[in-house]
Amino acid sequence: MKLANSIEKLGSYFERLENGQAEKIDPGHVEKMIRKLVKKREDLCADLADTAKPSKRARLEQKCATLDAQIERARWLFDQIR
Repeated sequence: MKLANSIEKLGSYFERLENGQAEKIDPGHVEKMIRKLVKKREDLCADLADTAKPSKRARLEQKCATLDAQIERARWLFDQIR
């Protein structure tokens, strides 16, 4: 799963929510997205622990921060549609 795809999908869910179409968002899909994002973050953290090169560490840390923000957004969305 590419991170960009997840961010795009999450963005489309937020658009639906803003347009009053929250009933069209399947909570199961959001849960699945959260699981995938958390798994991706765990994998990146494992890579980060094994990385010594400073430039690669910086990229992985940025990706982890992005994932943290997306996980938070997805959890907020899940709470809104439940």
